[in-house]
Amino acid sequence: MSTTNINSEKERLEILRMYKRLIEVWHTRKNTQDKWLVRKAFRLAADAHKDMRRKSGEPFIMHPISVAIIAAKEIGLGRTSIISALLHDTVEDTDLTLEDIVGIFGPEVAKIIDGLTKINEISITSTTAQAETIKKLLFTLSDDVRVILIKLADRIHNMRTLDSMPRDKQLRVVSETQYIYAPLAHRLGLYSIKSELEELSFKFSQPGVYSEIIEKIESTSEDRLLSYNILSKTITNELKKLNCNFELKLNVKTAYSIWQKMRAKEVPFENIYNTYSIDIIIDADPDTEKLMCWSAYSIITGIYRSNNKRLRDWISTPKANGYEAIHATIMNPYGQWVDLHIRSKRMNEIANKGYAAYWKYKDHDKIDTSLDNWLSKTRLLLEESEEDTFDFISDFKRNLFSDEIFVFTPNGEMFNMPAGATVLDFAYTIHTDLGNQCIGANINHRIVPISHQLKSGDQVEVITSKIQTPTEEWYKYVVTARAKSRITSAIKNTRKQFKKIGKEKLEQYFKQLNIENNKHNINLILSGSNIKGPIDLYYYVAQKMIGLKEIKEILQPNESRLSWIKNIRLPFTKPRIVANEEVPESEVKTPKSVEEKQYISDFNTLEYIVSDCCNPLPGDNVMGLIFPNEPIQIHLTDCEDAIRLMSQHGKNIVKAKWRQKAGITFLAGLNLKAVDSLGLIKEIITAVTEEFQINIRSFHLNSSEGLADIDITIYVSSTKVLKKLMVRLKKIKSIIKTTRLDKI
Repeated sequence: MSTTNINSEKERLEILRMYKRLIEVWHTRKNTQDKWLVRKAFRLAADAHKDMRRKSGEPFIMHPISVAIIAAKEIGLGRTSIISALLHDTVEDTDLTLEDIVGIFGPEVAKIIDGLTKINEISITSTTAQAETIKKLLFTLSDDVRVILIKLADRIHNMRTLDSMPRDKQLRVVSETQYIYAPLAHRLGLYSIKSELEELSFKFSQPGVYSEIIEKIESTSEDRLLSYNILSKTITNELKKLNCNFELKLNVKTAYSIWQKMRAKEVPFENIYNTYSIDIIIDADPDTEKLMCWSAYSIITGIYRSNNKRLRDWISTPKANGYEAIHATIMNPYGQWVDLHIRSKRMNEIANKGYAAYWKYKDHDKIDTSLDNWLSKTRLLLEESEEDTFDFISDFKRNLFSDEIFVFTPNGEMFNMPAGATVLDFAYTIHTDLGNQCIGANINHRIVPISHQLKSGDQVEVITSKIQTPTEEWYKYVVTARAKSRITSAIKNTRKQFKKIGKEKLEQYFKQLNIENNKHNINLILSGSNIKGPIDLYYYVAQKMIGLKEIKEILQPNESRLSWIKNIRLPFTKPRIVANEEVPESEVKTPKSVEEKQYISDFNTLEYIVSDCCNPLPGDNVMGLIFPNEPIQIHLTDCEDAIRLMSQHGKNIVKAKWRQKAGITFLAGLNLKAVDSLGLIKEIITAVTEEFQINIRSFHLNSSEGLADIDITIYVSSTKVLKKLMVRLKKIKSIIKTTRLDKI
């Protein structure tokens, strides 16, 4: 038998083995009819993809089978979802059509597959196909949440097999994952998938840092296991008093979560105490599970000292994604704090399998309905949204909040809100009219303005006035997409009243310029002034914000155009990104995509700007983004702005290296924490300017109670030089800690 035939036979057997694995892990209802339909879908997918291979070289059919296994095993989905997962790439990549799917498996499967099918053509609104795909995916929440769940299964398998992709494509997939898919998994309660998506994103975006942290996690495994064994033995013996079954699990924190803590606290790995947690899962009936969980907490904290500041009760007030647990922190015999997560078996299933498990228990009287409420509000928002793609995705992302607060109406009704939500956000959450007429609120017997940020536990009585109307200024006071869309709608309704006056004035301007008043010329004015639609145009004309001179400059480009467009602040426009100028994300106009992929070997061959959102240096882990008629934007790969841009403009990522160039320096910032001592400033300046020959741009020192907080901005040639300087500064006796600043 030839080598080719042997390999083909091996692949055939491996495909069959994976199919059998799918049937094994499928735990929902599966009668003979169900199994027959899944087998039919498998054979159809295998035949449709028979001549296709993945980048790794393996047969393509292994991907849909893997996605179906994840959907069945890790998310807990059933027959319809498994069939959809097996066929999810057929309409896009093969000759099969949606009509074929409808004929064989019915409209339900076809609708899910349609939601999963990517958009191949760039839309006419100058957005990328990538961003449109995300938008279409999110809109499927209005129809069937299973589309999102299968897409998450598809995404996690793609992330697990990302090694075979080139670097620029890795960054595109990683940025999408970080920006939208991981937060979405969190919002739907899929904790295991959310954690793995974040971990794999970290692995591919920051391979060096990831490897370092993984090595340190492994090097401390013996101490961690020893601590866990001692704790688990004592806890197990004590919890027998509950007279019920329970299970203890060692949960080692991911490299990503540890890195996040290192960044937030500005400390090295060695100073992160909670590198693991202990999960305590109690097998109790829904009627008694809360009591049993609190009993377990009482027993454990009766033995070990607890940190009450870190106690979190997610049982009394579950998170908006349905998560329930008691989070506590105890001190082990070695004097180290250890996190405990106490849950019932039902709570644990919801924590790991999210929405699918939540749905399983939905009809039980004890289940919290906050996840359903969020889905209902999200569907309403999606149906009413009139924003362009990039604004829509940005707003939706902002509402996939992980930090949330709980606020109450005067009648005691509780609402989940994102951290940072204001009185105006709350008013719009209750009712559109309440938001439109809101002038403030009464919180704890204190009158506060509409911009006041709410805190957990606030009881909010909204104050209204019939003469109040929304203004452009209100955009500054809200963080929720619902509030923004309601403000936009109210402003547009107001502007419609000026349509007749504006239209008549515009007609006069056209006559004066001897230009025809047609759709083409109106579109030229809209694009030339970055105005979104005719309603806004007529309003600006009626209000004399746009006049004869401005229209002439757009429609008669032979004459020099002045700078009015740059200076005018129209509430529905967003200026383009400008180098070396801090621009809030809400005011940044996302650039258009390049039409073709560009590969550049060296950033220094073309004009580029160093993005001041993250201030990268040569030697950092960086990436480039290129847009028409603009210099390359260089960002750190973990920069939030870069992740947002890459997630929507994957084709604009430049596969390049940033080589250090002699004589070129870049702005960098350091923060020093030190004991305020005589001669400290002289020691620092001597080390920086004399020993390292580095120029200082600014030096700010704040001293309080014997401690000094110092910010220095300097010009350095590379990360290597900056790291050497930080090592040297740490040797100064008075300095406690040195930290690199991203924002300068």
